[in-house]
Amino acid sequence: MTAKPARRGPTLTLERAAPAPVCGVDEAGRGPWAGPVSAGAVILNPRRVPKRLDDSKKLSAKTREALELEIKTHALAWGVGFASVQEIAELNILHATGLAMCRAIEAMPVQPVYALVDGNYRFRLPCEVKTVIGGDGRSKSIAAASILAKVARDRLMVELDRVHPGYGFAGHKGYRAAVHGRALQALGPCPIHREAWGPVKLARLGLDPMLAYADAVQADLPLDEAA
Repeated sequence: MTAKPARRGPTLTLERAAPAPVCGVDEAGRGPWAGPVSAGAVILNPRRVPKRLDDSKKLSAKTREALELEIKTHALAWGVGFASVQEIAELNILHATGLAMCRAIEAMPVQPVYALVDGNYRFRLPCEVKTVIGGDGRSKSIAAASILAKVARDRLMVELDRVHPGYGFAGHKGYRAAVHGRALQALGPCPIHREAWGPVKLARLGLDPMLAYADAVQADLPLDEAA
């Protein structure tokens, strides 16, 4: 029986082929029912690249937090940016994500001339952009950015749990979860819920936010928001 080849994680191949300085950019929090969207931007030091860099979703919270410290200590530059719930409502989630990415890059003490951005959408950023589908699993810079974005947003949601108690934000971070659905239905939305999202609209109607798409259609909610 032939053994499966070991999974290859992200590398610096894309960074080496790009003009310098090049940063990786990624976001966290496009899908939750509540809270801001965040973005990270990182210019790695090729001589001090942290080990274990990978897509933040594949790492434990403890590993992400340890890597966050390593990234911030050894990177040539890094930045984190947010777009608020109000900006998501005004701009839509796609453009709010781009705004958070711009803020992350602008927060860096060294400005990149080139950005490797996770996904297939070419955001308008302060430098030239190359989109990379599955980038957080291919590029170490994007993986590092995904970790900073995720840890920063998770940390903020823990703080917001104290401001808006009862919803369990410290646990689920605003994402879809049964405990979140029950709290949203019982308490109604709070100021950091995304009012345009289908589950939040369902709660406003006195319905279960965990309802499926078909039930959301019956409630006259657009499919693209009932997620």
